[in-house]
Amino acid sequence: MPFTSLIAGFGTGAGLIISIGSQNAFVLRQGLQCQHVGLIVTTCILADILLISCGVAGIGFVVQQWPVVLDIFRFGGAAFLGVNALLSASSAWKGSGGLSPASGLTVSRHQVLLTCLGYTFLNPHVYLDTMIMIGSLSAGYNGFARWGFGLGAILASFVWFISLGYGSKVLLPLFRSPQAWRVLDALVAIILMTLSMMLLLTPLS
Repeated sequence: MPFTSLIAGFGTGAGLIISIGSQNAFVLRQGLQCQHVGLIVTTCILADILLISCGVAGIGFVVQQWPVVLDIFRFGGAAFLGVNALLSASSAWKGSGGLSPASGLTVSRHQVLLTCLGYTFLNPHVYLDTMIMIGSLSAGYNGFARWGFGLGAILASFVWFISLGYGSKVLLPLFRSPQAWRVLDALVAIILMTLSMMLLLTPLS
């Protein structure tokens, strides 16, 4: 497995994953709340392993031939993001009381898992990035080098989600302030609503 393809895959994966998106905002917020972080990080990584592997295997070609599939995820994802944007806006308006062991709403593992899966699989851009983009770029390599490229992208996912989920603890002192939480919720609401409108107004290709 050529080392160059592994590095190329890592760089490509990092470039696609590290962005201000709905999934990353969700992981960051849960990391700050210290709620089910391991479950969320594991779910995100396993999802990327599945999607990237499918892309490297060539399944992204099937998605390209059936654009109606992306349209279904497009409108479903827009609705999902819109609802969560309103919830975040409501939290920003009301305030959450800051971060302390006794504050904040504790949600079940089941609810967190479903929400995480929604942010992951109802986002049509995840299929464009992993199955189509990474899949297409990996096609430029032969044999083991092709899977080396995919492995590099998967390693980028490992590093990013573990760093985001557990590294967010560095910001814990800041988020003991109610004002900081309101600002974060407001920013998340803006991000989610912007992404929702982009999905509705911008055809996927």
